[in-house]
Amino acid sequence: MRFREKRVTKNIINLTSMVDMLFLILLFFLVTSSFIEQPNIKLELPSTKYASTSKIEERVLIISQDGKLFFQNTPVERKDLIPVLKNAFSKQDDKTLVMRADKNVSYGVIIDVMDAAKGAGLRRIVAPTIFEPEK
Repeated sequence: MRFREKRVTKNIINLTSMVDMLFLILLFFLVTSSFIEQPNIKLELPSTKYASTSKIEERVLIISQDGKLFFQNTPVERKDLIPVLKNAFSKQDDKTLVMRADKNVSYGVIIDVMDAAKGAGLRRIVAPTIFEPEK
C-alpha cells in the first residue's frame, strides 16, 4: 500500500500590498507638506512667549539688521517703497503685508516702513516672530 505524503504548506503573509500602502501614505505626506523658501538674507527674528506665529507668506517685506529693505527678495530704497507697494498690491483684494524685521532694527525704520505701507493703501501689517513657549 502506498500512502501519499502530506505536503506541509507554510502560510506566508504577503506584505506587498502593505508596503505599497505605506509608500503611498509617505508619498502623500511628502506632496502635501508645504515647503517655504526662505530668502538668503540673515535675520534674527524677535521671539514671543504668548503669541503664535503667522502662516501668511505672500507679500513679504524684509528689513535687514542694517536697515536695508527687500520686497519679495528684491532690494528697495525707502523713497521707492510706496510706489513698489502700490504696484504690488494694486490687483490684490487682501491688503496684508508681511514685515519680517531683524530684532536689532531701529524702531524709526519700522515706523517709516509702516507709514509707507499706510501711504500705499495697505490695511494690515503682519510681523512674524519665533514662538518660544515657557518651559
